[in-house]
Amino acid sequence: MMNDAIKPLAWLLGRWQAEKGQGVYPTISDFKYGEEVEFFHVGQPNVQFSFYSWNPETKRPMHREIGFIRIKPGTNKVALMCAHNFGVSEVQEGEVTENRLQAETVGITRMSFAKDPETKKVSRIFCRTDDELEQVVSMETSNTPMTEHLRIKYKKVQ
Repeated sequence: MMNDAIKPLAWLLGRWQAEKGQGVYPTISDFKYGEEVEFFHVGQPNVQFSFYSWNPETKRPMHREIGFIRIKPGTNKVALMCAHNFGVSEVQEGEVTENRLQAETVGITRMSFAKDPETKKVSRIFCRTDDELEQVVSMETSNTPMTEHLRIKYKKVQ
């Protein structure tokens, strides 16, 4: 049974997949990626998520990310707690509306031997239109100001 606290996030729930994500950033070559994301709950007042991306040509795994989304009771304020496979953990905060979630980093930690440049801030937007979910991720590093990094449109698969 869905916890009442997460009902404003119900539009995110399910498994989503895309084959044509686009990655860009001033310090790297543009790239394409496929990704599957799943948002689910187990009756607690949070939504758990996982992102699994791959190279569309070689099918080799790329980025991995897992975490939770919580809503501040009685508000539309959300927090995403994220752990990335490259050694960064972050908390993002923002707002959720009828079919949109927008959040930005408020705290970030990285392992001592993480690769430079250092990630300073991430912002992300999820927007659902019918059976399509778009995610846009922007990133700031120690070398580059906040710049769009990832854009992908998923189709619901479950």
